Amino acid sequence: MKLLTEQLTKIVSDAFEQCGYDRTLGSVTVSDRQDLCQFQCNGAFGAAKQAHQPPFRIADEVAAVLRENPVFSKAEMVRPGFLNLSLSDEAILSCLRAVAADEFLGIPQAEHPETILIDYGGPNVAKPLHIGHLRSAIIGESLKRLARATGNRVLGDVHLGDWGLQIGLVIAELSVRHPDWECFSPDFPASGAVPQLDADTLCEIYPFASKKSKEDKEFSALAHRMTAELQNGRPGYLALWKEILRVSVADLKQNYAKLGVDFDLWYGESDADKYLGELMDRLQEKGLLRESDGALVVDVAEESDKAPMPPVIVRKSDNSSIYATTDLATIIQREKDFAPDKIWYVVDKRQGLHFTQIFRCAKKAGLVPESTELCHIGFGTMNGADGKPYKTRDGGVMRLSDLIGTATEAAHEKMKDSGFVSDSERQELAQKIGVAAVKFGDLINNPAKDYVFDLDKFLSFEGKTGTYLLYTISRINSICKRLGEDSAAEEFSGIYTDVERELALNILMTGETFRRAMQEKAPNYICENAYQLAAVFSRFYHDNRIIDEPDEAKKATWVSLIRLTRRLLLKHLEVLSIEPVEQM
Repeated sequence: MKLLTEQLTKIVSDAFEQCGYDRTLGSVTVSDRQDLCQFQCNGAFGAAKQAHQPPFRIADEVAAVLRENPVFSKAEMVRPGFLNLSLSDEAILSCLRAVAADEFLGIPQAEHPETILIDYGGPNVAKPLHIGHLRSAIIGESLKRLARATGNRVLGDVHLGDWGLQIGLVIAELSVRHPDWECFSPDFPASGAVPQLDADTLCEIYPFASKKSKEDKEFSALAHRMTAELQNGRPGYLALWKEILRVSVADLKQNYAKLGVDFDLWYGESDADKYLGELMDRLQEKGLLRESDGALVVDVAEESDKAPMPPVIVRKSDNSSIYATTDLATIIQREKDFAPDKIWYVVDKRQGLHFTQIFRCAKKAGLVPESTELCHIGFGTMNGADGKPYKTRDGGVMRLSDLIGTATEAAHEKMKDSGFVSDSERQELAQKIGVAAVKFGDLINNPAKDYVFDLDKFLSFEGKTGTYLLYTISRINSICKRLGEDSAAEEFSGIYTDVERELALNILMTGETFRRAMQEKAPNYICENAYQLAAVFSRFYHDNRIIDEPDEAKKATWVSLIRLTRRLLLKHLEVLSIEPVEQM
């Protein structure tokens, strides 16, 4: 179904045309002064320039035509030439019926669906997830779900860091601790087996080896050498790498599942390795390569740049590849496998220069069609109360599993104080509520902005919190259970109160919010809209005795409005990847 503003724009455009003016002037937008009107049109100002008349006269003329249309309860000119519009209750009811009957609940579907590949997550294998991975995971997941909810084909790729120095560091440390392992022998067969590892071992080894490499030059050189030999196909190192990958991916999947995050593709940098040769050939054919201090680089600076733009290093002086190389090769792989219309990278905004270089190089080399959108969706940092990146109490980087545990424990205590659920139910709900609080507390912010992590605030039953949304839905569940009419068809026979009208308009404007969120790649609009729906519903429920209402027609309408609100709130939570709860 068409968005409400699109439907109204058609009506107002017809009125402008009927009055002898350009119909393109009839664009209708949501009013930013809902106390004055619901919608507005400013086309009279453009018409005034064309017709050489005062804008108020044109707006008054168009308003007179619109007042004849039963869609509007108000169509008036406000000087110096604004058109203020409000819908009739019957029009609102008609639109509510359409939304309730629509399988997409009024969420606009892409007229020409696109294939969108979203690169998010980006963890390194052999290392535990930490809070630095939180924003990429949950912003990427919500964007994936948003793009799907608007009718597109979307693929989420974790894009593992599985082929770089961190692997060499782990292999080097294992060789020091276990020099007798056969995989370290140059004669190790390609089909040979290696000892089994576990996640705890890898989580201990990597930080130890990383610190050691900074203090021990010989060990650092060993790790670099082993990284190069792995990438050149040494059988023992490849076998050990596969074991590291097996253990790491299983651990990553388990931790991502706790966040409600999943990926369609578990590709890594290693999957792009076979395209490195093709990448270098294509750069050479285009005449883009030049030597600089023994390295091969591609110049990507443009005349319009306001700051220096360094060249992309695609091969280091020691003949090894770096992130830029594998990112470019990955673009080739994605184009061959999926031919996406868009590739979105949900990565820390501090990587902006890197992606500008990569995207320019990819377009110059013709790695993707010119029409393919390559977009870096950069996000800010999660900070503590001191305004600095969030740390553990001892100043370290907190593991993601520990953050989830902390939120779960806090939610458990919050519920104990509230007394909403029994002891037996509390533990089961605590993790859902804790994760919802963390995710909503993050996603309510513009992705590009830094924000302060405040768990007490996020767990509040009041205000813009995930906890408040879960409580609102559980409250609606309770109402519907008492009414016992959950399978009845929706009926909208009238509008009886102002707050009811406000709730109806919020429902009708949800499609506009989804479109804006998709256009700006910003899930915070979904969060804000979910909160507004919940807040207006709470006022509606507080002001009306719905269950005991004696007027059957009024009661049926109110029950239908409640059920439609629940369906929409659940759709919002689905896009945000927040799991609802039955009761709290």
